[in-house]
Amino acid sequence: MHTMWKGTISFGLVNIPIKLHAATENKDVRLRQLHKECKTPINYLKVCPNCDAEVEPNDIVKAYEYAKNKFVELDEEELASLKKEQEDKAVEIIDFVKLQEIDPIYFDKSYYMSPGDGGGKAYTLLREALAESEKIGVAKIIIRAKEHLAVIRVYKNTLLMETIHFPDEVRAVDQVPNVPEKVDVTKKEVDTALLLIDQLTTTFDPDKYEDDYRQALMEMIENKKAGKQTVTAKEKEPAASNVTDLMEALQASIDKTKKAGAKKTPRKRTNAKTKKNA
Repeated sequence: MHTMWKGTISFGLVNIPIKLHAATENKDVRLRQLHKECKTPINYLKVCPNCDAEVEPNDIVKAYEYAKNKFVELDEEELASLKKEQEDKAVEIIDFVKLQEIDPIYFDKSYYMSPGDGGGKAYTLLREALAESEKIGVAKIIIRAKEHLAVIRVYKNTLLMETIHFPDEVRAVDQVPNVPEKVDVTKKEVDTALLLIDQLTTTFDPDKYEDDYRQALMEMIENKKAGKQTVTAKEKEPAASNVTDLMEALQASIDKTKKAGAKKTPRKRTNAKTKKNA
């Protein structure tokens, strides 16, 4: 697995060098957008709406918009320095809690944790302590220039880190529109709903669930490939080089000169000997 972060996790006086690896992967089928006429993939350019011109990467700066069209510009060196200052800190487990105390709405992304060089024993110690106590650790970590709240727990035989949202990143539930406060339902309706739930209740088995849409889409794509229903992007004609243009211009000039010379009437030469005898 690709290592996407490495550093040190600490709890108390125990420091564990660890590496993070993405625990999940996006299986979405990515579709490209083509120009309908020539089947060429579309490019997206960064354009300044004020200058009406494409902007090169070196001409782009980062800024924070604190009011409409008012910005605080941030220097790349300042951002890099701040990022390094935070990343150099060891990730410290600040609390231990029960997993059931955290609502699933807070969970974001999952990462497998593997021990770094010489960290095997400390890694095992934390794993065994978490498993026996049935607790999870709460910590803060910076990944890709963003600070995350995270929990560390045991998943099978591996330590797993899951980033979770900060409280102010979870929208207030009272902002959800059109939620009924109280609607009278009969006991018979509730009993029928409970009966249906009982009938559909089972042990969770993730292997029984599949992405039906993705499978149907890939089947459609494979059938089109097999039936040769494919298109090929039109190759762009190479632009004439300056050398070619220059040679063509020179040749055209030579040809023009030749034609002009051919049209001229040659001058009649006087025979000097005849003139003298006369």
